[in-house]
Amino acid sequence: MLTPAYGSPFVTDLDNGRRYATLSDFENFVKLAQLTLWLQHSGGTVCEPVNIPVNKRHLDMTYAHLRYSEKPFMGAVTSAERAEDSIAMARLVYGQDYMDKHCVIQGNINVNSPLVFDDVMTGSLKAYARANQGIVLSPFILGGAMGPVTQPALIAQAHAEAMVGIALGQLIRPGSPVVYGNFLTTMNLKSGAPTFGTPEANLSALAIGQLCRRLGLPLRCGGHLTASKVADGQAMQESSDSMNAGLLAGELYSPCGRLARRRADHGLRKFVMDLDRCGMIHTQLAGLTIDANSLGTQAYLQAGPGENFLATEHTMANFRDANYLSDLADTNSFEQWQEGGCLTLEQRANARWKTMLADYRPPEFDAVKDRELQAFIEDRKASMPDQWY
Repeated sequence: MLTPAYGSPFVTDLDNGRRYATLSDFENFVKLAQLTLWLQHSGGTVCEPVNIPVNKRHLDMTYAHLRYSEKPFMGAVTSAERAEDSIAMARLVYGQDYMDKHCVIQGNINVNSPLVFDDVMTGSLKAYARANQGIVLSPFILGGAMGPVTQPALIAQAHAEAMVGIALGQLIRPGSPVVYGNFLTTMNLKSGAPTFGTPEANLSALAIGQLCRRLGLPLRCGGHLTASKVADGQAMQESSDSMNAGLLAGELYSPCGRLARRRADHGLRKFVMDLDRCGMIHTQLAGLTIDANSLGTQAYLQAGPGENFLATEHTMANFRDANYLSDLADTNSFEQWQEGGCLTLEQRANARWKTMLADYRPPEFDAVKDRELQAFIEDRKASMPDQWY
């Protein structure tokens, strides 16, 4: 399962640069995730809508996931009360009976590493477990800050923290759905800045994957992570390396759009660049199909020795689906690329997200349920004063 990124307070694009995220930005990311075949999940706090009061923005974010997407999503975890609000809104759409038997929403539960679960995270964890909804139990550890600098020690710590949280959820409601999570990375020990896609962090992801399989649980870890501020070569290298490690570990998660460390910037152009790579990943993970058509016997007989295969019936029947077709990569000749304006991948991606949003059409949604959701949001917002911290 591949998902959008999580938690950025800033959004960036080539036209307007870096800015604080708004609810409109949040809705745009939900719509982009809905439009693509390559993400199976709508994400959670895909960016932080800082123009809405802190104690009320979870209502608007949950509504956006429910209204503008048909995919599963993450609800609020910043207080037990906000978690309960997210679950209540999901019940208005899916119904109590359905949610007692099916997981439609989940909470991303982080540990206050090292070795601490606070009342905010445990309160939210209990809310989701009681409702038989999913929790992603994910220690967030920077080696040298929230744990030792050596990877074996960090892996042991992350595993212990994850198992404690998982056990708590099962004590609340045995059999409630859970994902074993991990966010373990390194830091620059000279500056203190988090680093991503490093060989040490990638090795740890592989080890965490093995420990997770021993527990028989699905795994969530990071991918497409970078400390780069722009979608450049550094971003490509770190994103690719972290994603490949996660895939080999058996992960169920891949942030799309991350720039400038994990919680700094959510880049619109990087989002669609990562989407394109997710399409390639889907193709790769599907593996090879070995059958009469893929072996192409008739194509060899029709073309004959020394002839090309461009006009064979086999090529005509398969050319549309034989290879993954990127809508961002430029494979034209130099002259064709020059005539088209010498556009970089960033520029093509910047145009692509705008086209996607222009083509977006919201999914069908029950009008009665929509009114109930909006009334719930109005009542909850009216019940408390704005809080901006």
